[in-house]
Amino acid sequence: MKFMLLQHYGRVEGDVPPMSEWAPEDVEAHIKFQLDLNAELRENGELVEAQGLTRPELAKIVLATPDGPPVITDGPFPEAKELLAGWRMVDVESEERALEIAAESSEGPGPNGVPLRQQIEVRQVMGPIEP
Repeated sequence: MKFMLLQHYGRVEGDVPPMSEWAPEDVEAHIKFQLDLNAELRENGELVEAQGLTRPELAKIVLATPDGPPVITDGPFPEAKELLAGWRMVDVESEERALEIAAESSEGPGPNGVPLRQQIEVRQVMGPIEP
């Protein structure tokens, strides 16, 4: 069974500033935690893919128009509540295992090594969409 584990900006316990405001050693510790978790999942044969995304302010929003070229704007902006930070796709035996991995991921360290207790959205992958 494949599951996407989605990590969002801003969905953490407490008042944690954006990663761009963390001390360099805290950023390194958080990234090391993520890489170590990926390595463990890869070793177990459970990791399909893991990706982080650039900061939200580097994103573009594209909107098709009925007549003419699409409208392309910068964004999303910090006031947006749903900003995706990255994801893991895992291939596991059960939903329970996917939830265990999500719980472990939620504990990633934040500033001063304090666990973020970040909300991780867990969604089963339905499979390819074919005509």
